[in-house]
Amino acid sequence: MSARVQHTEAVTARDPKASGQPWIMLLLESLSAGVVTMLVGSTVLLVITSVYVIIVWPLTFWDLSSLGWQQYISWVKPILWAIFAGGSLAGYWCFGGAAFKAKKKPGISAPSKPAR
Repeated sequence: MSARVQHTEAVTARDPKASGQPWIMLLLESLSAGVVTMLVGSTVLLVITSVYVIIVWPLTFWDLSSLGWQQYISWVKPILWAIFAGGSLAGYWCFGGAAFKAKKKPGISAPSKPAR
């Protein structure tokens, strides 16, 4: 028999910390989750804009110029960075393994006997 057939040890799941995952890999995975979050956000914004252009604009000719969006332009960069950071932190939480750790359940005590 070949060595491959004779080797019958069960393969067990390893602890992520014991597997030696490099920190740079975890960092890049987390940052890629932030980029995916930005991509999903821009897709949602594109869908909302498309609905406006296809439905609202032809029916009402309302061009949103009277809303005064210019006063909020300074908020755009901090909001985009916050979305990216939130996605990166969520990616770190998932890829780091904290999301999948088993939580300890509180012990259930046996019911006490009523006093007589």
